[in-house]
Formats: sequence, C-alpha cells, structure tokens
Amino acid sequence: MLDPDYPLRTERLLLRPFIADDLDALYDIHSRPEVARFLYWEPRSREEALEALTLKIGQTAIREEGDRLALAVTPQAGGPMLGEVMVSLASADHRQGEIGYIFHPDHGGKGYATEAAREMMRLGFDALGLHRLYGRLEARNIASARVLERLGMRREAHLRQNEFVKGEWNDELVYAMLETEWRAAPADR
Repeated sequence: MLDPDYPLRTERLLLRPFIADDLDALYDIHSRPEVARFLYWEPRSREEALEALTLKIGQTAIREEGDRLALAVTPQAGGPMLGEVMVSLASADHRQGEIGYIFHPDHGGKGYATEAAREMMRLGFDALGLHRLYGRLEARNIASARVLERLGMRREAHLRQNEFVKGEWNDELVYAMLETEWRAAPADR
C-alpha cells in the first residue's frame, strides 16, 4: 500500500528510515523529561531507546491496517537527527490514518515539525489514499497543538480526563483533516 522511495525530501529536511546508528540521537531525544512529559512513557533509558529504535527500524512501509511508517528527520545539508515523524493506517475500511512527531527541544520554533508532518500528510492523502488524517495529543501540549493548526487541521474533540497516564487523569485533543480539505488547501502548503 505505501512503500516510499527513500529518502523523502522537503524544502529543508530529509526523512529516512531509522538505522542502528540513530541510537545516540534517539536516546538524546527520548531521555529528556520535557520530551516525555506529554507522552505515554517516562524518559527512556538507553536500553528502552534501543528497544524503541529496533521497532522503528522495521517501520518503513504500510501494508495493512495497524502498520506505521516511522522516519528519522535530519537537515538536508547534513547534521544530527532533529526528530521523528510517523503516519499509520488506523482503519483500512474507513481510510483513516494518524500522524505524529517528536522533535528535540533544541530544534523547536524553526518549523521543522510542521514541515516534516506536512510530508506525512502528503503520504497519507496522496500515496495511501486516506479519507481522514488525525493527530492526538495531551491537551496541555500547546506546542504540538500549534503544529497541527499550522498544518490546517481543525480541533474536532476535547476529551476530558479520558486517560489515566503517569498517575493522573489527562485530557486529550483530537485534530483532523479530510482529504477534500487537503485537496482544497493552497498548493504552497
């Protein structure tokens, strides 16, 4: 269904499959409390980062429902991994997918997450043929909500205390875009 030619290129970024050499960079990102704050997991140990990396290395194509494409994001000009993006096939019958991203805090505020996530949306709508793409986030994650809004997604839901995570009830926001909205958006997205 979706097996892209790598690397994918955006204006400033390369999106490529994860490799074993990404462990140090992934650990640097995943071990940070400010990164894990709004995620399901606590800051990861090096061993936990290795387990996550091992999964990500195998997530290079979407062939069936439940599969995800997980890609490392680096500058086109070279340099360290800035973060990661993903798109998954949540429902084949309903042509629904999810996008997500995690970036190193040192690279925030430069538009990298928006640029890389936009490429995941392009893959979801144009290559995978999705009808609807959504992004979910912990409601206190203002920076992530802004990324989804810059992508043109609309907030569809604010679920109050719907998950018990890290010892507390959390609210969840759901943002989404339909394929028709994607097609109607400006070409310079």
